[in-house]
Parts: sequence; structure tokens; C-alpha cells
Amino acid sequence: MKKLWGGRFQKTPEQWVDEFGASIHFDQELVEEDITGSLAHVKMLGNCGIISQEEAEQITNGLTILLDKAKKNELEFSVNYEDIHLNIEKMLIDEIGPVGGKLHTGRSRNDQVATDMHLYLRKHVANVVELIDGLQQSLLNKAENHVETILPGYTHLQRAQPISFAHHLMAYFWMLDRDKQRFQESLKRINISPLGSAALAGTTFPIDREFTAKELQFDGIYENSLDGVSDRDFIIEFLSNSSLLMMHLSRFCEEIILWCSQEFQFIELDDTYATGSSIMPQKKNPDMAELIRGKTGRVYGNLMSLLTILKGLPLAYNKDLQEDKEGMFDTVKTIEGSLQIFIGMVDTLNVNEEKMEKATKEDFSNATELADYLSMKGMPFREAHEVVGTLVYQCIQQGIYLKDLSFDQYKEASSLFEEDIYEIINPYEAVKKRMSAGGTGFEMVRKAIEKAKTTLL
Repeated sequence: MKKLWGGRFQKTPEQWVDEFGASIHFDQELVEEDITGSLAHVKMLGNCGIISQEEAEQITNGLTILLDKAKKNELEFSVNYEDIHLNIEKMLIDEIGPVGGKLHTGRSRNDQVATDMHLYLRKHVANVVELIDGLQQSLLNKAENHVETILPGYTHLQRAQPISFAHHLMAYFWMLDRDKQRFQESLKRINISPLGSAALAGTTFPIDREFTAKELQFDGIYENSLDGVSDRDFIIEFLSNSSLLMMHLSRFCEEIILWCSQEFQFIELDDTYATGSSIMPQKKNPDMAELIRGKTGRVYGNLMSLLTILKGLPLAYNKDLQEDKEGMFDTVKTIEGSLQIFIGMVDTLNVNEEKMEKATKEDFSNATELADYLSMKGMPFREAHEVVGTLVYQCIQQGIYLKDLSFDQYKEASSLFEEDIYEIINPYEAVKKRMSAGGTGFEMVRKAIEKAKTTLL
């Protein structure tokens, strides 16, 4: 089959070579962006007198028909035309005749595909921001209901100090807020038009790049045509931001997986987000959380793949850059799906308040309260740390907790202890008193939730 670029060639590739080199099986994802970019381009060609207004109208009508079919999923693509651009051009010529061949005047597939990807990421980054917003709202809703629900906080996966469950949830709210800011900030570099850079050197046709940029609602144009066709920084930035987002989701998934285990029993996932075992009838596996945790690796891989592809590429376009799209598409699908699942998972999870509270009473996470107590009465903190450490050791030897020590045992350890010590080591009171800015005290958590509400779109 004769190629649209085949004038210089005397042979055509064998079918298997065509299939290896073609990208249409994945870049058809860009069909709407490709046609949208072409509509702006042909309007500019007509306005600049590069083609006649009649020709511009014919091409516009043909592209509009193809766009309508694309939205209805009625277009059929062929590997014989390699990529989304040549497939659309062939369809356009079939639809309106040879005049369709004038569409490509003053541009190259190089600036065309770059434009498509800018349009694609602009749309999907906006959607990701909206989904992050939705997950933040889910966390806020859950946090508001559990300000005074207490659970052990951990360091090194060892019980450390009791905290508010809402405080723990809000830690992820603020992680997600930074993720959202990064995506929003990246739009400054995504929303730039490479259209009109042509293959690498611009064009001799009197095109108007600012016109097409405005038509496509870009904020500006690439100032250098070489940069315009070879830049993939905006995709790397997207993949990097996505990796950070998935890392945060993965950390949360790890905690969800621990919390719903038999050993913790702090939460229970809704059946929608769990699966059973083919052999063990009792099992309720947190598969969605595990899957998100696992998918983090593929997003990292997509970032490393594109960094590696680009690291040795000379300017301007090279066929290597065909490999920039699948990882981008895969990452978009992965993070959008993960966020949608997470919203439902958080909205529907059941919190076992009794189990959480019981856990804070059967450990030594209140030991810091004792050390602080002695320190506030004048004992150097390092000395107080030693005194309390000795008491903890005594408890471990006896198989009891700090609340079970007699007052005489406390007085024997230090004369600074008074009868109020039992109230001091109550986990609820310990959490309530942590009123430093950003702390887990209930009033501080409520203030943090109110402040968080103002950050949402």
C-alpha cells in the first residue's frame, strides 16, 4: 500500500515491519485532540490566506464529521497508516476528496503530535486535580466524624503516642494538597503551544502561531521551534508528580491493609473494595488497597522509562519519542482509577472505635506523658526519661501497664509524682492536651479541619 510519505521510496515495508513501527494501536487515544488541533490549524490557514476560505470550510466540515464519529467510537484505524495523524488525514481525504491533503500545509507530524499531547495532558491533569479534591473531601468528612476517636500513633511500626484518628487522616489530606498544587503548577508548562514549529525549523508559509494558540486556549507558544517539537519535560513532570501521588496513596494503602488485619482490627473495608479466597472461606482480602500499592511500581517505571529514552537524544525529533505515549496513557489511567477507588474506599470504610481505644490502653504509648509530667515539675527531661524507662521495664517484668502501677510504686520512683498521675496517663487526656500548632489535640484538629475546608476548590 502506497504511503502518504512514500514519494521518495521505491519499496514498501513488509506488514510485520509496519506493525512494529506503527503507533496507531495506542496513539488513537489522541484522536479527539488530533482533530481539535487540526480544526484550529485549518482555521488559521484560511485566515492567513494560505488556503482559500472555501477550502478551509470544506476541510473544517470534514474534520467536524470525523470528530463526531470519533466521539461515537465509529472510526476504524489501520496500521497501514502508522499513526493517528496519517489515519485521520486519510479518512479526511476519503471524506472530502483531495482538498483534504491541504490540511497538512505548514505543519509536521512532529509539532502535531506534540500539540496533541499538550492538549491531552491539560485535560487529564484538570481531571486528576478534581479527583484529588474529591479524595480530600472524603478524608475531611471521615475526619470530622472521628476527631475524638483515638488510636496508637506509631514510629518504627512500634506504638509511640496516642493520637486522634482524624489527625492521622488529615496528614494524608495535606500530602494530597501538595500533590494537587504540583499538578496545578505543572499546567503552566503543559499549556504552551508547539503548533507551527513544523518538523524542527518552522515553516516558510506565513502562519500565525499566536492565532492557533489562542484557538486552542493555550497561554502562549514555544519560542524555539527545535524546543517545541523535542520537549517532553512536561510529560516527565507529569510522571514525576504522578509518582509522588502514588507514593502517598501507597503509604495510605499500607496502613489500611495493616488496620484491617486480624491483628489490628481498627477498620473494616466495605465488601466492594475487598475480595475472598478461592480456598479459605473466612478470608476478606484488601485487594483494592493492595492493587493500588502495587500499581505504584508501574508509575515509577513509566517515569524512569521516559527519563531513559530522553537522556541521550539529540535535537530535534527522533523515532525514540514514539515511546513517550504509552507510559503517559498508562499513568493517566492508573492514577485516575486509583483516586476513584480510594474515594469510595474512604467513604465506606467502617471505623472500629472500641478496638482503637483499647489498643491505646494496652501499651506504653502514654510513657511520654510521664516524662513530660516530671519535666514540668522541674526534673531535667533526660533524668525524667530514665525514671519512666525504668518504670516501663518494671511493668514489662510484671506483665502490667503504667496505669496498673500503684501510687506507692510511683512515689518510690520519684517524689514528684502526685495523685493526678492517673489522669495524666489517660490516653484520651493525653491526646486532648497536645495543643501545639499542628498537634493532635482535639481543638487543634478541629481548627485544622476548618482550615482545610478553605483549601478545597
